[in-house]
Amino acid sequence: MNPQKSFWPYGIILTFVVFISGTAALIVIACTHKTDLITPNYYEEEIKFQSRLDQLNRTAQLSEQVSIVFDVTKQSINLSLPTGQVSPETIGRVQLYRPSATGLDRELKLELNATGSQTVDAATLLPGLWKVRVRWTAQNQDYFADKNVVVKRGA
Repeated sequence: MNPQKSFWPYGIILTFVVFISGTAALIVIACTHKTDLITPNYYEEEIKFQSRLDQLNRTAQLSEQVSIVFDVTKQSINLSLPTGQVSPETIGRVQLYRPSATGLDRELKLELNATGSQTVDAATLLPGLWKVRVRWTAQNQDYFADKNVVVKRGA
C-alpha cells in the first residue's frame, strides 16, 4: 500500500513565506519613501492659520478678485491685484510652491507695475502643478491669495 501524500504542510509554509516577504517589502518601501512637509517650519505655520484665514477673508471682500493666470504662449504667470490695492506702499511676496518637490520652490518680491500687474517668467519652471501664493500688505492690512497653476510647454 502506498499512502497518499498531503500537500497541506507545503501550502501552509508557502503562505507564511509569501506573507512575511510581502510584509518585509512593504516595510522597506515605507522606510525608503521620501516625505516632505509642506514647509520646513510646518508646525509654526499651522499656528498662524487663523491669521491666514483673516487675510483670505479680507481678500474675498475686495471689489475685484486677484487674477493669477498661466500664459502658455509667453511661458509666464501673470498676476494682477485689484486696482484699489495698487499703491507705492503696497509690498509683498509671491511664492511658487511645487507640491511634488519642495526643492523647486521659489519666492519672489512682489513688484507691481502701474496697473497692478506682475509677470513671472515660467520658462525655467518644470511642467506640472504649481501653487502660486501671493501675500501683500496695502493700507496697513494683510492680504493673501493662492491659486493652482499647471505649467505646460508648447503653444
